[in-house]
Amino acid sequence: MTAVASSVPGAPDPLVQVERDARGVVTLTLNDPARFNALGSAMLAALQSAINTVAADAGARVLVLAAQGKAFCAGHDLKEMAANSDLASHQALFAQCSRMMLSLQKLPVPVIAKVQGMATAAGCQLVAQCDLAVAGSTASFATSGIRYGLFCSTPSVPLVRNLPIKKAMELLLTGDFMDAATALDQGLLNRVAAPEALDAAVEQLVQSILDKPRVAVAMGKALVYQQRELGVEAAYQLAGQTMAVNMQDPDAQEGVNAFAQKRQPSWKVQA
Repeated sequence: MTAVASSVPGAPDPLVQVERDARGVVTLTLNDPARFNALGSAMLAALQSAINTVAADAGARVLVLAAQGKAFCAGHDLKEMAANSDLASHQALFAQCSRMMLSLQKLPVPVIAKVQGMATAAGCQLVAQCDLAVAGSTASFATSGIRYGLFCSTPSVPLVRNLPIKKAMELLLTGDFMDAATALDQGLLNRVAAPEALDAAVEQLVQSILDKPRVAVAMGKALVYQQRELGVEAAYQLAGQTMAVNMQDPDAQEGVNAFAQKRQPSWKVQA
């Protein structure tokens, strides 16, 4: 099944293309290549609408975030920011962007960034905010705002949670580019593939997730982000409670029985 997200009124193509296959794999594709898929207010609104639809879809299993054109995402639309230069406009824009980023984290399904090209500033933030990321070997990453006198403050939030602090600070303070191989080595990416093999690399990761029960994946994702912000004792308390609740799920019970009986599990619940 294929669906299309709402677009800007009068636009010939949607800013975000939405596809959903029969397995529950949803692909959101940024579709403003002429502006390098910049995160202007309209693009953010289109993304938010599409993410909200995924959140309400009980059959969704994985979300892939992709892009058209040479760039994955060039960050905020600086021309729009310059045209709306008052403090209130900028506060509203960054609040809108932060809501969208957090909504990716709050989704009950894993989010995979499929990065085919350059990801800069808030575009690099978008990659870091996703649960997993696969990039083509020619992709590159930077938090380049500092080059224009604007420290990438909001991109720093997921970056310092992905990269070692000194590597994150180097990106943030210099604006220099990081290639895909370095991004993989430093933890921003899970996998790197040749450009022609990017689809296959993402599909391999998708299929590995689809092989697991949806409930366990959803509970696990939520737990990881919650416990990361806690002290170690509170984190263990939350994790133990989550595991106890997870064990009541029929699929978890099936998995434990299958292990004991030395057979492959047969999942009862997939949605």
